[in-house]
Amino acid sequence: MLNIFFGDMPEAIYNTDVYFQNVYEDEWITDDFAKEVIRKIDKSEVLDVQAIRSPVLGIISPERLSGGTKTLLLIKNCPDLVFNASTCGDNCARFILKLAKNREVTINLRHIMNFGKVRFTARILNDGTMVHGMEELLFAGARYV
Repeated sequence: MLNIFFGDMPEAIYNTDVYFQNVYEDEWITDDFAKEVIRKIDKSEVLDVQAIRSPVLGIISPERLSGGTKTLLLIKNCPDLVFNASTCGDNCARFILKLAKNREVTINLRHIMNFGKVRFTARILNDGTMVHGMEELLFAGARYV
């Protein structure tokens, strides 16, 4: 189940880049989910735990991944924490939904993320509203952002 809190959420980790730099572990980079995210979001290939081939930057370390990729890896690997998913582009939305299929995922948004035309269910934590797609999410989220 996807839970979304719109706006200021004091317990949410806002600066996902700094948090990632300080907590990520090597094995996060080489699991199948991470490889897929890195391939699709950053257009890069994982070579090993400290080497990722970027078509733009060459060989990079995990610290140089995009903010969206870092946030997705944090959401996956730190399930008890809430992260600011507004650091993600809309291209990350499908991966957030993928993670939320198998467990509770709570994210903080400071904008209305575009989840596209797919049907999904999410709980808006600001007021408990349940939404079942983008149209409902737009109406619910517009009150808070």
